[in-house]
Amino acid sequence: MEPLAKAEILIEALPYIKKFYGKTVVIKYGGHAMTDPLLKDKVIADIVLMKYVGINPVIVHGGGPEINHWLEKTEVTSQFINGLRVTDEKTMEIVQMVLVGKVNKEIVSLVEKNGGKAIGLSGLDGELIKARKKKAYYNGAEVDLGFVGEIEKVNPELIYTALEKDYIPVIAPVGSGEGKVYNINADYVAGSIAASLKADKLVLLTDVEGVFDQEQNLISSLSISEAKNLIQQGVIKGGMIPKIECCMKALSSGVNSTHIIDGRLPHALLLEIFTDKGIGTMVVKE
Repeated sequence: MEPLAKAEILIEALPYIKKFYGKTVVIKYGGHAMTDPLLKDKVIADIVLMKYVGINPVIVHGGGPEINHWLEKTEVTSQFINGLRVTDEKTMEIVQMVLVGKVNKEIVSLVEKNGGKAIGLSGLDGELIKARKKKAYYNGAEVDLGFVGEIEKVNPELIYTALEKDYIPVIAPVGSGEGKVYNINADYVAGSIAASLKADKLVLLTDVEGVFDQEQNLISSLSISEAKNLIQQGVIKGGMIPKIECCMKALSSGVNSTHIIDGRLPHALLLEIFTDKGIGTMVVKE
């Protein structure tokens, strides 16, 4: 790239650097961006860059493919209902081991490799996430998801402390309640944490370009009421439902904007935050 072109890119980014300086951006990190070694490095490098230009990134990670790998190795079969993994006691042990003990620490290490400072947390630390057993329904009937939780309360004190010390918090999506540990969908955790922090922006990295309409056209902007209608019509379904629901919760709790973007695209985060066009689907209040 020519030096002048590089300079123009920096100039285009300047208003956004000013706009988001000192603001908190919650990033739900999951999907292909967590499994492809080159993409992993680019995503984390993007997040470290955000920190160095004055943004406060907070990472909430998933770990589905890694969990699947270890469940297969231990010959445990997975079942999903409405995009949520049914989690019995044996599955919960593996989920906790993989998310908290392996994936979380690998991300922390990758942040530090790219020149940042990170601290690994889970919802179990400092009562960060208080949870209860999630009620779920399928075809009108209540179903038992096992040790799948829903969030009762987020206590963001540890996150604020980490941010004040210039750390990038990396949070595993498990929580506790009534003496039990629960697996919580990472999208819901990201939305609730963004809400508790009154974050300026919530960005979900996914394995699709964004949300599509009935004709399979990408929707660049989607209101809460439009999203609810698309869910009722069955256009938004499966694993996209938790993503839309977490965006709606975050928006209704004071988060300024929410975005669902394609994590398979190199530097998707930078394109979303620092360029005029942006990418993916933005979910807005109205």
